Amino acid sequence: MAYGVLGVVGELLITLGVLVLAFLVWQLWWTDVEGNRAQAEVVRELPRMPVPTPAPSANGPQVAPPRHDDPPVMAEVEHATTFATIQVPRWDGEPERPISEGTDRETILDVLGVGHYEGTAMPGGVGNVALAGHRTTYAKPFNRVAELEVGDPIVVRTATADGGPGTNTWYVYRVTSSQVVKPWQTEVIAPVPGKPGESPTERYLTLTTCHPMFSARERFIVHAKLDYWAPVADGTPAELLEGAS
Repeated sequence: MAYGVLGVVGELLITLGVLVLAFLVWQLWWTDVEGNRAQAEVVRELPRMPVPTPAPSANGPQVAPPRHDDPPVMAEVEHATTFATIQVPRWDGEPERPISEGTDRETILDVLGVGHYEGTAMPGGVGNVALAGHRTTYAKPFNRVAELEVGDPIVVRTATADGGPGTNTWYVYRVTSSQVVKPWQTEVIAPVPGKPGESPTERYLTLTTCHPMFSARERFIVHAKLDYWAPVADGTPAELLEGAS
């Protein structure tokens, strides 16, 4: 009788182990496969102006001249609207990721990639463009956030169906600092990062994600400041062409 009970318990433990393994495979691998596919499709469907193609006689791609005057800024969009993409040259091999309005998991982070904190500045705007993304699972767009170094470029490209001010524009930000904070330290996404209540005069961008890996105990934060902007019609930022064949 004892051996029979032990056999049943053993089979239950094996079944439980198989179920746990299947869940881990789904969570850590399959959600990435599905997320990468879905996010690539979202980027493809954005109503974007084509980047100019250089003439056959031209010596390489057309580089967009940097502009340092006040950039155009789009109005804040409705929840779950995809309005821009983000590219980080430091993350060589990573795809262009969509940015959508909102930061909840169910409609944004788990299905659309990178989320924009509602109420924070829009790309190019005075204040803080605050973005959130997964570090693990669901295509993990901010998986390599800890690799960023001061001075690294972060490139945002806007596009919306209305084609109004601030669309079809490149914004090139450069990393200024990084830090690890507790989840309740929301001052990192204030208009002036770390200084809630202060009126902004600069154009910031902040990336937020979970820390450490596979945990939500803390948040890994990267701050950046706008370096320059350029219309997509003028070409491609040099930062995206460096090292390209």
